[in-house]
Amino acid sequence: MTLDYRLDTETEALRTMVREFANEVVRPQIGAFYEADEFPVAIVRQMGELGLFGLPFPEEYGGSGGDYFTLCVALEELARVDSSVAITLEAGVSLGAMPLFRFGTEEQKKEWLPRLCAGEALGAFGLTEAGGGSDAGSTRTTARLEDGQWVVNGSKSFITNSGTELTELVTVTAVTGTRPDGGKEISAILIPSGTPGFAVGQRYSKVGWNASDTRELSFTDVRVPAENLVGERGRGYAQFLSILDEGRIAIAALAVGLCQGCVDESVRYAAEREAFGQAIGKNQAVAFMIADMEVRASTARLAYYRAAEKMLRGEPFKREAAIAKLYSSEMAMENARYATQVHGGYGFMNEFPVGRFYRDAKILEIGEGTSEVQRMLIARSLGVGS
Repeated sequence: MTLDYRLDTETEALRTMVREFANEVVRPQIGAFYEADEFPVAIVRQMGELGLFGLPFPEEYGGSGGDYFTLCVALEELARVDSSVAITLEAGVSLGAMPLFRFGTEEQKKEWLPRLCAGEALGAFGLTEAGGGSDAGSTRTTARLEDGQWVVNGSKSFITNSGTELTELVTVTAVTGTRPDGGKEISAILIPSGTPGFAVGQRYSKVGWNASDTRELSFTDVRVPAENLVGERGRGYAQFLSILDEGRIAIAALAVGLCQGCVDESVRYAAEREAFGQAIGKNQAVAFMIADMEVRASTARLAYYRAAEKMLRGEPFKREAAIAKLYSSEMAMENARYATQVHGGYGFMNEFPVGRFYRDAKILEIGEGTSEVQRMLIARSLGVGS
């Protein structure tokens, strides 16, 4: 049997639709939002109207009835033009809605998923803390049961989609007790926006992803009903590790989009820009740089396709997801560097897309598991390392 990675008719139609949206709606506007450090609410609402936030969810909850791979295809196409809108979609689906779909009660799904799938509301995922970073098990935020309510205290850092005018909930991990082995019992709790004691900080001033929303959250005696527990008590950490495995495939797809966007912009610029009496693309040094960029993008795409294929088959995919995330994020950084070089001085100007790409690429090697964490996971899967 030969592998066939051609998209079916429906998925190809989705790709075409998202590509047109990215080029016709996002491209003309996003630079202004990026430089103003402003969240593009109208663009995000339009993404919701296209059904992008509901792609991998069943129709009974307001979704499109697709699968996780269709989300990845959409992310790749958006990121070819801009990563801020792509990460808003990725986080809204993978981190905002997916925990409720995977682990929530039927009542939680019916209450929250329809608005999340429609893009009328955004959810956030509160895992990272200032002193934790990659060590998510060092959670210090606490939640105790008192009179049928969870009382939550603590803080979270670097939380995407947590303070927009569309944000309606955040699911946070918190220590809810002590395990029999003496370790922390970590559970997941849903906290609606506006709950007394739940404070959302100012937007971070970031190097990249400037048109996405990232903030610090704090919880001071925040009270929510006991029914707001998401999944099993004490399983919050394990639940979100599985969510992150899926999310790594989505981040890989986003990184591939940035990779390919660097190729697109470099091909366009190399054909238009002239030096020494000819288009710079006629120079072998430039042509070879662009060829190498295409090799990186194409290879990275195969990596995330493979990871998604294993996931959809129900096979173990943790290693493949780590490989895809590691390789594609590092290749995105490489392609951004080469694209900037092809553009010369203009590549250092924010008005050119590759300037944004260069600023956006670095976080891909950090967010949803650093490159070092991916290498650790891959090594462990091979029986080496610690």
